[in-house]
Amino acid sequence: MERRVVIIGAGISGLLACKYSVEKGFDPVVFEAEDRIGGVWNHTIQSTKLQNVKESYQFSDFDWPAFVQEMYPSHTEVLDYVKSYAQHFNLYPYIKFHSRVISIDYVGESFEEMKTWDLWGGTGMAFGSKGKWHITVLDTQTNATEVHQAEFVILCIGRYSGLPNIPELPPSSCSKVFDGKVMHSMEYSDMEKSAAAELIKGKRITIVGSQKSAVDLAVECAEANGVKYPCVMIQRNPHWFLPSDGFLISHLGHLYFSRFAELLVHKPGQNILYWLLATMLSPLRWGISKFSEIYLQWKLPLTKYGLLPRHSFLEDMSSCLIGMLPDKFYDKVEEGSILIKRSQSLHFCKEGLIVDGEDKPISSDLVILATGYKGNQKLKNIFRSSVFQKYLVPSPTSIIPLYRRVIHPRIPQLAVIGYTGSLANLPSFEIRCQWLMHLLDGNFKLPSIGAMEKDTARWEIHMKRYSGRNFWRSCIGTTSIWYNDQLCKDMNCNPRRKKGFLAEWFQPYGPADYASLADQKH
Repeated sequence: MERRVVIIGAGISGLLACKYSVEKGFDPVVFEAEDRIGGVWNHTIQSTKLQNVKESYQFSDFDWPAFVQEMYPSHTEVLDYVKSYAQHFNLYPYIKFHSRVISIDYVGESFEEMKTWDLWGGTGMAFGSKGKWHITVLDTQTNATEVHQAEFVILCIGRYSGLPNIPELPPSSCSKVFDGKVMHSMEYSDMEKSAAAELIKGKRITIVGSQKSAVDLAVECAEANGVKYPCVMIQRNPHWFLPSDGFLISHLGHLYFSRFAELLVHKPGQNILYWLLATMLSPLRWGISKFSEIYLQWKLPLTKYGLLPRHSFLEDMSSCLIGMLPDKFYDKVEEGSILIKRSQSLHFCKEGLIVDGEDKPISSDLVILATGYKGNQKLKNIFRSSVFQKYLVPSPTSIIPLYRRVIHPRIPQLAVIGYTGSLANLPSFEIRCQWLMHLLDGNFKLPSIGAMEKDTARWEIHMKRYSGRNFWRSCIGTTSIWYNDQLCKDMNCNPRRKKGFLAEWFQPYGPADYASLADQKH
């Protein structure tokens, strides 16, 4: 049987999948819709910086260059680093640019046959089935389409790009009644920097949203227009943001990313002793979250400007919603070049937007919707089969059920890298790619479909418990060590990565701990 591998997307996860598949002896083809690598790092606004300290966001076998001195590198420095990685490992020859994948379709096995399988693909192995994937690819330069075949597909299309989430409003109050311009933050990020600067200059701008892209945009608009044309931010549910300096950011790793810190959290699949210990230590878990909240209220004027979240700091950590404040955000609020409004609903009118409790509209020339993306729908849309689409999104109240956050138990010969998030995505994607290549190389066999579905159900319960209404983000932020332990055990690698008892339990885990993973066996 042939073992052709197709990777869709040349962002961070796609490059990692390519690098590790080549190391395992595969000859992958990477289809990338654009003319460059880097994924979402190609679509950021001028002021965007890395949200993590660079040491926690790096490839395990490729250090940041010495000349990058900033703790939080700019988006251009991140992009240059990613390009250097691709060049260093000679990944460019495997990438077909201007190649947009329109759809994928699994052929060669009937759905009736697949329903009888006890094991994934019938055997529990990556290449066990006689089926194959047909990948329809559009050449964006010539508009010609071509169908490629592969025995295995790795989806690396991301979930925070491509399909914007636009609020649905009644016709009488939708954006069509507004005299100004409305755009999603995705459109703004896609613009050339000079064109974006020209667009916002001298405009009355309103931004709808409360997450990272919204605050970055607000600062950029405030710097362009000052108090003469203040930028108005409309937020429904503010989130916790961290200043780039101070006690909390310096000790966040010890408080949340050490093995001891994870003892305080109930983890999916843990034994009864760990469960009891997490229950006994729950007051400490609550206390650490409450300390973080009190510190941020002391450090930042959250109450003064109505930006105190109603939910806990731990909930945002568990949902991967903790962001870094852009420089001088509250300085801009203090001087009046950023105005904050809280509202649970809004509607457009001829002059701009009207929010809860106000009769007078917010006069605007430009409204930017920083309202996120439809990641689930984007992933679902790439499948031609309605059966597979239903498997992926079984209900509006479910997460996409992926075993080890990579494999769907009922979709054979396919993996998803980059859907489930963490608080430092790059190292998380890397260990998943290593795990996946061990599977593709036949080094271990997957458990039964029933066992995998039971495991995905446990993870869904865990995410709903700690992430609250944001469970759909499928974040493993506060259980990343536990999650990595499972992958290490599957690969027959030692999950304990530190030297010494105290270091193992109390030092934060990072990318360097998983370097040379395959060389360290039990």
